[in-house]
Amino acid sequence: MANPTNSMLNYLTGFGSYFETEAVKGALPQGKNSPQKAPLDLYPEQLSGSAFTMRRSENLRTWLYRRQPSVVQNFFSSYPQKYWTSVIADNGQTPPMPFRWMPLEAPKACDFVDGVRTMAANSGHEGSAVHHYTFNQPMTDKYFYNADGELIFLPQEGSIILATEMGLLRVDPLEVAVIPRGVKFKVSGFAKGLCRGYLGENLGAPMRLPELGPIGSNGLANPRDFQYPVADFERVSGPSTVICKFQNRFWKSDEDHSPLNVVAWHGNYAPYKYDLNKFNTMGTISYDHPDPSIFTVLTSPTAVPGRANMDFVIFPPRWLVGEDTFRPPYFHRNVMSEYMGLLKGVYDAKKDGFVPGGASLHNCMVPHGPDAETFKKEIKREEKPQKVSGNMAFMFESSSVYQVSSFALKEAPLDKNYLKCWQGLKDQFKG
Repeated sequence: MANPTNSMLNYLTGFGSYFETEAVKGALPQGKNSPQKAPLDLYPEQLSGSAFTMRRSENLRTWLYRRQPSVVQNFFSSYPQKYWTSVIADNGQTPPMPFRWMPLEAPKACDFVDGVRTMAANSGHEGSAVHHYTFNQPMTDKYFYNADGELIFLPQEGSIILATEMGLLRVDPLEVAVIPRGVKFKVSGFAKGLCRGYLGENLGAPMRLPELGPIGSNGLANPRDFQYPVADFERVSGPSTVICKFQNRFWKSDEDHSPLNVVAWHGNYAPYKYDLNKFNTMGTISYDHPDPSIFTVLTSPTAVPGRANMDFVIFPPRWLVGEDTFRPPYFHRNVMSEYMGLLKGVYDAKKDGFVPGGASLHNCMVPHGPDAETFKKEIKREEKPQKVSGNMAFMFESSSVYQVSSFALKEAPLDKNYLKCWQGLKDQFKG
């Protein structure tokens, strides 16, 4: 397993499909999962992402055939991690007001694990968290897995390589990648230099495609466009450090081999990526602004139908043609809490202040919407089709309130003038 030299990697395709793949021919046993002696003297090991007795349509598991099983490990000791958490107590420091941040500063020399900064988190239902990452060093002999939930990568600057137990994923800006709970991996930049982006942490039900309802059988994120790695493994193995996030604490174990030693696998529980440019956007062709739920790429549902633990939503390039319609996002108060980021370009509801790499947070029932300048310009717009292009914004939306971290309040570049963008909206009633 080595970093690819170009963007061409082989992938398996189809969201949630059942795959089988082998890095060495003959490594997969035929006709059974756990033979008395596995081919090539490999060790069978099942990785379960769901309870055994869940419905077949929701059962997630993969059989791994590896050079050494995961039980070959040493004792874990505490690993100090000051800035990454997925549980923030409600200590009264999150007021009911909008927040906005500028991009985080470039770090001193550090890798991905040490470059994660938590911005907000909640623990309602199963919970979710939103982090930013900045790093400039590869995880050479260092590996990570999250026993608490799955991780959602959104590079904003710099392509990254995710070397996982199941194989390699190259993830470019304007792509999203998901590493399931428990899967071991390491991260490096595709090229030298700064890597910056956003990281969602979903502690609830694994992400899935949203239901389409009256949209029908096609549209939004199509299953065929999701890509999974082919089997690959690290040929050279030596001393390594495995870091684990478990019950919101970090632990490390020093090993004498690489955990990326899976020669073959079959199953439906594996990392994947998706090109956001392939999203088939839906919208009005008559009048009024459609509900933003039509921009949902992935969702983590709760036991209450239609209520998400965490939604991943994008606002991609698209045509706006609604007649006699205010086309930018309207003024809004929402029972859901919305953490928003910008990957590229300009968001059509904000003229200034919301920049790529930055973020905003509008919690439950916190009012938000277009700034004063955007509103005044829009109500005078000429009535004709309009193309929103060169942009890509996204949102992590949750049914639980996001508590803001101490880092986000005290160390991150908080925009203390955010509220001023609406002060120009004067009373112009002419009744």
